This record gives sequence, C-alpha cells and structure tokens, in this order.
Amino acid sequence: MKPSQQLRLIVTIVERGKGNKVRRLYQEHQVFTHIHCEGVGTATSEILDILGIGSSEKDVLFSLTPQSTARALFRKLSDELHGTMRTRGIAFILPMDAVSNLLSAIILVKTKLEKENGGDDVPQTKNSLILAIINRGTTGAVMETAKKAGARGGTILKARWSGDEQLDRSFGEAWQTEKELLLIVSPKELRGPILEAIHAQHGAQTEAGAVLCSLPIEDMVHID
Repeated sequence: MKPSQQLRLIVTIVERGKGNKVRRLYQEHQVFTHIHCEGVGTATSEILDILGIGSSEKDVLFSLTPQSTARALFRKLSDELHGTMRTRGIAFILPMDAVSNLLSAIILVKTKLEKENGGDDVPQTKNSLILAIINRGTTGAVMETAKKAGARGGTILKARWSGDEQLDRSFGEAWQTEKELLLIVSPKELRGPILEAIHAQHGAQTEAGAVLCSLPIEDMVHID
C-alpha cells in the first residue's frame, strides 16, 4: 500500500437497471475500474421526488480513477452530459488515503496518465458521506433517528461481517454477522448531529450495533 494523492473513489447511486449504462458512459470518459452493487433507498416517495433520485431500488457503482479524470468527468456531467443518462440519481467523489501499488499502476496506465507529485487542488468540502455499519433488520430505526437529526434519506447495501473473533467479542452479544451498510449524504453542518444521534441511540452495544464513520465529499452532481 502507498499514499494516493491521485486516485479518487466515485460513488454513483442511480435507479435500478441503469448502472450498466452509467458504467459504459464512464468508460467512454476514461473511468474504467468499477464495483457494481444493488441497494435500496430509504427516503419516502415525496423526498425522492424533491431530491430527484427516482425509485427506491438502486444501482450503486464504486469507481476508481485518477483525481484529474474524476474532476473532468464531473464537469461534463454538470454541463454537456447533463440529461443524457435518462436516469435520476447522485454521484460524488471521495478522497483516498492509500491504495494498492498494483491497482494504482493499472489504473494510471489504463487512463494513460503520468504520475504527478501533487494533483489537482481539492475544492472545499460542503458535504460528507456518513457510513453506518449496522445489524441487519435495524435500518428503519437507525434511519428514523438520522432523519430526526436532519438527514433526508440514505441508501442501504447488504453486507456480511468477516472480522476476527476478538473484535466480535469486544462488541458484545449485540454484534451480528449479517450487516447492512447505510450511506447518508449530508451537508457538513449536519454531519455531527446525525452521527451523535445515531451513536447515542444505536451504538455498538445496542440492538443495531452501529459502527460509524464519515468521509469528506470533494465534489457532487445530481444526475437526471
């Protein structure tokens, strides 16, 4: 592993069945490395309409690419590509602290970029991604708490814990193997209240067993 000032993770959440179309469009713009997942949105139909992100069933695409390529793609999504994907959703860029040497080399070669000492200037973050790892079946209660603290909705991914036994014992009887990942995009000023509310009511020793973290979002676009 090595520090990565270049590579960024693009997270794209669109309506179910549209993920392959998004992937093909990204590949046309030099974004080649993807993980494709299925998720479920937690927002009500009214909020979905307000946010412009369509139905509750989602395709979630995690894409790795150099920072300059990610920024170029987002400029196009906000301008000349706006409205071309015929789906509604959201896409945002997350920074990465480190990445596998081999993976980094493959991506850089694929995009025909030379290594740089620094990278593009990072814009000031106005939004954050809150990631909650919770026991399966408790998402409704956790999301309700988050909404009371200001969250407008989230996306759920099914998961399974594969940690070691010592960590399992540390979290106690509430810790389960079957998990759900709850992704919440939030304005930075609401990040603290949402995290605190979830931790207070659904922390590691509760039925939900929530483990929480947040990541800064460098850039974000709405897809329509």
